[in-house]
Amino acid sequence: MTDHEATHHRDVSEALLLRRLVGGDPGAVDRVLALAPGSESASLLVAAALLSGDATYVARATARAGTVRERQLVSLADAHLRGDAELLDVLVRDHLADHPDHLLAAWIAARTKE
Repeated sequence: MTDHEATHHRDVSEALLLRRLVGGDPGAVDRVLALAPGSESASLLVAAALLSGDATYVARATARAGTVRERQLVSLADAHLRGDAELLDVLVRDHLADHPDHLLAAWIAARTKE
């Protein structure tokens, strides 16, 4: 397997894992938290931050966020962890208007309602 193929496989695996998490699969929680310490994925690190309450994952996600969509996702997680519900509401509405298919962002928004 080439490096490119390995990266693609990892990205697909992480995307499926995050879908399982959003869908409520309890096994996904443990897997996200197990992968987070070595992960380079901004999305997986954001999920780990929300699951664990550990803001160091947000800092790592910030450093790895390479797209506007990922940087916005990190901002959502940061607002959520700081308990800034008003800012989170504004940010998530704006983000989902541009990226209505972003399930992880919708999951973050739903977690504030819990």
